[in-house]
Amino acid sequence: MTTHGITHLLQQAEAGDASAAEKILPLVYTELRKLAAAKMAREQPGQTLQPTALVHEAWLRLGGAAQPEWKSRAQFFAAAAEAMRRILIENVRRRRAVRHGGGLEKVSASATGFDLPAGAANDTALLLLNDALDAFAAHDPRKATLVKQWYFAGLQLAEIAATLGISERTAKRDLAYARAWLFNEVKRLRAQS
Repeated sequence: MTTHGITHLLQQAEAGDASAAEKILPLVYTELRKLAAAKMAREQPGQTLQPTALVHEAWLRLGGAAQPEWKSRAQFFAAAAEAMRRILIENVRRRRAVRHGGGLEKVSASATGFDLPAGAANDTALLLLNDALDAFAAHDPRKATLVKQWYFAGLQLAEIAATLGISERTAKRDLAYARAWLFNEVKRLRAQS
């Protein structure tokens, strides 16, 4: 189905058309699954959360069959990316919670070294990026939204520019600025840790 067709179904679902709501998930499921798989590829090995579960949880957080008003496909996928980001952050925080072993390192019986598991570095990097993105949102909300749509939703700059009502050239310039700002913020946060 075309992008316009998905947008039309999203608008019909918002207007209360139950049949449109039922048609949306199968149409966007493949794209959401690809998005979730890309996000999960950055997660630590042995992750208990799978891409399918991430898609379903994000879908429920977006309203399930009772979809809110979506102006466009890009807006829908931006919201889905934000939902997935929040789910992943909550998952990392839950794993790190004191009641779940907190700072204790999980080590297999065959481990002989003192290296951190690969996933611990990924968790730390994701939390640092999240904190930096929150700080950036306070500094420049529009550019933070652009980063979320680009990084978490995988949208093209042209789609993001249309959603934000800016030119593609401005979106490209804003992304360059945001990447530099976030790099410095992550570096600063890492030094504080």
